[in-house]
Amino acid sequence: MPKIVDAGERRRAVAEAVFRVVGRDGLEQASLRNVAAEAGLAIGSVRHYFDGHDELMVFAMREMSARVIGRLDAHAERLMDPSAPPTPDEQREIAVRMLAELLPLDDERRTEVIVWLSFVAAARTRPGLRAHADELYDGLLALTTRILEGARRSGRLRQDRDVTLEARRLCALLDGLAMQAAFHPGRLDADTILGVLRTHLAALAP
Repeated sequence: MPKIVDAGERRRAVAEAVFRVVGRDGLEQASLRNVAAEAGLAIGSVRHYFDGHDELMVFAMREMSARVIGRLDAHAERLMDPSAPPTPDEQREIAVRMLAELLPLDDERRTEVIVWLSFVAAARTRPGLRAHADELYDGLLALTTRILEGARRSGRLRQDRDVTLEARRLCALLDGLAMQAAFHPGRLDADTILGVLRTHLAALAP
């Protein structure tokens, strides 16, 4: 009896191969042939699941986004748990941990940041990726806006702060920390990254 292959699982495995190739060798090396070799598949098998390189890249971007969103949701559930509502200090720390999911604090998140930065850079000249890169940024902006609006409702944000402006400033901080830590890993360790993020959020408090 022929082995039944789960198409969704196979597509996700190919996306993981994309992450490894991009994280190790750069996006320019993530050809269908190289990705197939990384996944231990024939190139024909990859073409069976993806019509072309752009479709594979878009799927990989969405898969990476879904993986990060899953972790963010876990923090959000803790923030909104009615059975054990967190204290204000706990709320701030949960917000720090939530935003830290977007920063290269370990090998998994470092690879995600490198892949994300590579996709965004490629999207500047590849229209097929542009809309999806914009979607990722819009998601980040929405996340920071929700966090700051929640802080305002609970009295943890100064009333003179413009949430729209502060959300964009927080996005810029996260982008800067991610880029510096990804490109200069020996100069910005995890404790320093978290310290910068905590200091920024504390400065927004009343």
